[in-house]
Amino acid sequence: MENKLARFMRNTGNLRVFLPLGLILIVVGVIMYMNSPSKYAETTAKITNVNEYKDNDNETVYDYDLEFTVDGKTYTSIFSAMPDKKNVGDTVTIYYDPANPESTSNTKHTGMISVVMAVAGVAMVAFSVLSTVKKVQKSRELDAKTRPADGNVRVAPLPKDQLTEYYVAFDGSTLKPGYTVEDKNRKVVYEMTMTKQALVGARTFEFRNKLTGRTQEHAVGHTTTVSYNNEIFSQTSWFSIDGKNVWDVLHEQGVRIDTDIASKFPKMIYTMSQNGRFFATIETSSMYIHEEDEAQHQIRIPYGKWYYRCWTNEQNLDLLFLTVFAISETEQTVVE
Repeated sequence: MENKLARFMRNTGNLRVFLPLGLILIVVGVIMYMNSPSKYAETTAKITNVNEYKDNDNETVYDYDLEFTVDGKTYTSIFSAMPDKKNVGDTVTIYYDPANPESTSNTKHTGMISVVMAVAGVAMVAFSVLSTVKKVQKSRELDAKTRPADGNVRVAPLPKDQLTEYYVAFDGSTLKPGYTVEDKNRKVVYEMTMTKQALVGARTFEFRNKLTGRTQEHAVGHTTTVSYNNEIFSQTSWFSIDGKNVWDVLHEQGVRIDTDIASKFPKMIYTMSQNGRFFATIETSSMYIHEEDEAQHQIRIPYGKWYYRCWTNEQNLDLLFLTVFAISETEQTVVE
């Protein structure tokens, strides 16, 4: 399954949410402005009845029944939830529409509210359009950068029996959890452990490649997830690594991920490519990632995130693990 639907939903999330809202604000603002009392005439009305009661905040407020005269004709009006106490027979200043004296107001300044609503609506429309254009352009640039040499959009995975298999497991037994990557002989070839926990701000992780002997320390932020109307395909989720969005870091290295959510449900299968060339197949697994352990414990359904099997012939385990880490720590069903 290609990610066209997921990409469309994510790219148009702002447009689908803020464009209608912005248009509604513009329309309501214009209607309010056209009917605002800024050009109402002023007159004096007499209070004919007072109703005292408590509002939702337990404050005492008053409803006034009013009577006023325009061009020799008497009109009535009601002002509700007024804070000031007045008595029957008192007079108050009101404003009325000369074309329709039955339309009254106790102020002439509500026109500013309509202007603010309309301006906010225009800002929402502009934001929704510009942000969508920016996302579409970014997707097209990524397509051009990562398109395979044959011109196809998707990169075909290599058969698993031609690749080396690795197992990625999550170790959450301590307050500073991490991951390990093992080969088929259960030899740990890569480790990542947390060296500094932080409830606020970035956490510190140490990435150790046991094949190359290289150790790197990275600052990893907490995961942020955004969803529009709980739409599964519009959900975006990310965390920062060394201050940059993890997906931007991967995309800058030419990584693209095609998510197949149909072929082996409920397992998720990810085809990872780099610069238009197949890199690895990543598949969710149960907590018993080795096949013999899975069979022994009779677990067939994936345990969730954190456990994966990977097939690749690439030697760059740093890039492979960062991709698995990004998939595991975020909450998108479909990534790319």
